[in-house]
Amino acid sequence: MARLFGTDGVRGLANEKLSPQLATSLAEAAVHVLCDAGTVEGRKPVAIIGRDSRASGEMLEAATIAGLLSAGADVLRVGILPSPAVAHLVDEIGADLGVMLSASHNPMPDNGIKFFAAGGHKLSDEVEDELEAELATEWPRPVGGAIGRVRDLEDGTERYIRHLVGTIAVDLAGLRVVVDCANGAATEVAPEALRRLGAEVTAIHAAPDGLNINENCGSTHMESLRETVMALGADLGFALDGDADRCLAVAADGSEVDGDAIMAILALHLRKSGGLADDTLVATVMSNLGLHHAMRDAGINLVTTAVGDRYVLEALRAKKLSLGGEQSGHVVMPAYATTGDGTLTALHLAASVIESGQPIGELAAVVRRLPQVLLNVPVADKAIVDSQAVLSVLDEQNGVLGDGGRILLRPSGTEPLVRVMVEADTAERAHAIADTVAAVVRGA
Repeated sequence: MARLFGTDGVRGLANEKLSPQLATSLAEAAVHVLCDAGTVEGRKPVAIIGRDSRASGEMLEAATIAGLLSAGADVLRVGILPSPAVAHLVDEIGADLGVMLSASHNPMPDNGIKFFAAGGHKLSDEVEDELEAELATEWPRPVGGAIGRVRDLEDGTERYIRHLVGTIAVDLAGLRVVVDCANGAATEVAPEALRRLGAEVTAIHAAPDGLNINENCGSTHMESLRETVMALGADLGFALDGDADRCLAVAADGSEVDGDAIMAILALHLRKSGGLADDTLVATVMSNLGLHHAMRDAGINLVTTAVGDRYVLEALRAKKLSLGGEQSGHVVMPAYATTGDGTLTALHLAASVIESGQPIGELAAVVRRLPQVLLNVPVADKAIVDSQAVLSVLDEQNGVLGDGGRILLRPSGTEPLVRVMVEADTAERAHAIADTVAAVVRGA
């Protein structure tokens, strides 16, 4: 049976795979798994719940709150706020768990539910497995005054904005920025945080109606952001996703600044100020080899993890490091956040531009991306990646590439596919090697 939890919580078509009944059961199980069967030091557990702007969030919020209350937890409802805001508030208030209802960058019909433990940290695989295993458990339910109560956290948005602004020590006056809010969770907080720091802000896709989240906008559709930045003559633009845990950027000429370039800019900026712990950056195996080369040339160590910002977070915490992220725009700065935070990333990128005196396009040029090819190969058994035929062709083609490229084979976590990723000095060579490796995978 397929694992219910994916790389970032439980996600699926709202009211079908992700039904109100499942949301209620997950919430009830979360209280028991994360809060010692419904009690924390002799008191009711406290849960914070937020959501993005999807219409289905209203339904799932009601169902999730019902599960939390039924398990004996008191609930603080923050309404529409980014995922990292929920994580931050869990930590700031000292809540026992947090719940975010969002499918991130997925289309509107989808939704998701993710949990944060005390301190605002994402759950480990082991805890998620335990939570999933407890879904069928019938617990005795509290009655009377032991049932949880719900109230709104009226100042949740303001608390989060103050936190964001407090991480920046430079005035952004004179910086003209465009923010694509993806009609999502950061529609209010992202433009406001930038304005409070002095930036001149134009917000686009900032009118969520429950149905238009991520629709031809945000970090997965950056065309209108490019057009707006260039039309207004802005200095840079930021693209958030539905729950604002990721950020991509656009330079004044419309060129994209992806997560790898963002990490490089922030790593170099932090090192200059003495804030890059152990001169080390954490990234996933999907980051372009150009980032590896840029960090090597700058004397910065690069630690790689499996795909998923959760694994980046685990490495950051285990090694006590200060910066990590993904090519997709999830960037984690543990000094200020317990998870990826798109608005926080935008603020620190803007500060890097002001303090360096260089446009973001020049700062991003430190990463010279190698051409990359990604092929999805259907397979009957994903263990084929360890077969002798596949290992032999990898050894042979890696010899052809030398240190001028790389090959990555990654079994899909959700489909019967092996993903073949090749980077090389030319697109032609990358395509040729990817085709060679994919042919062997198919044949094996």
